Amino acid sequence: MIDTILFGIFPYVAVALAVAVGGYRYCVDRYSWSSHSSQFLESRGLFWGSVPWHYAILMILLAHLLAVLFPGGWGVLLGRPVRLYFLEVSGMALGLCTVIAVMLLMARRLFDERLAAVTSRIDWVVLWLLLLQVATGVYIAFTLRWGGVWYAHTATPWLRSLVVFQPEVQYLAALPTVVKVHAANAFLLVALLPFSRLVHLLSVPLGYLTRPYQVVVWYRQQHQKGLS
Repeated sequence: MIDTILFGIFPYVAVALAVAVGGYRYCVDRYSWSSHSSQFLESRGLFWGSVPWHYAILMILLAHLLAVLFPGGWGVLLGRPVRLYFLEVSGMALGLCTVIAVMLLMARRLFDERLAAVTSRIDWVVLWLLLLQVATGVYIAFTLRWGGVWYAHTATPWLRSLVVFQPEVQYLAALPTVVKVHAANAFLLVALLPFSRLVHLLSVPLGYLTRPYQVVVWYRQQHQKGLS
C-alpha cells in the first residue's frame, strides 16, 4: 500500500501541484517567479556553491532524462565496459560535487547574518531536501554499482508507465529503501516547486534568443572632458 501511494499516486499529486499552483503564482504574483538572487548581499560563497551546483546537477539530470527518453540507445551506449566505467566515475564525481556545493550554499545562509535574515523556512526545507536528494544519489552510486544499467530496467519503465497513466509500482517496490527515498524525494521537490525559489526552474528565457542586441554607449571620457 505504501509503495502504491508513494510511486503510483504521489507523483501525479506532485505534478498537479506544480502545474496548478505554479500557474496561479505566475498569473497573480509574477514578480515572485524568480530565484530572488542574494548576490548583492554575498557573492563569493554564492559563486563557489551555485556555479558547481548548476553545472553538476544539470549533467546528472540530463543523464537521467536520456535514459528515460532513449532506453534503447542508453543500453547501447553502456554496452561497452569502458563507457560504463566512465559513466560510473563521472556520476560519482558529479554527485560529490553537488553534495559539496549544496553544503556550501547552506553554510552561506547559516553563517551570514544578512542572508540568514532573508532566508525563509521553505528555503531551508528545500535546501535540506536537495541535500537529501544528492546525498542518497551519491550513496546509491557508491553502494549499488552500475546504476546506469539497472536504472534503465527499473526507474525508466516506472517513469514511462506514469506518463501513460498506468503506474507499475512493482519496478520500485523491489528496490532498496535508499532508492525509494531518492525517488519519492524527487517528486516531493517537484511538489514544492511553486512554493519556493525553485519555481525559477520553470522559466526558460526563450525571449533572449530573439531579443534585439543591446547597444551600450560609453560616455565616461566625454563626461570627464566636460567637467575639465
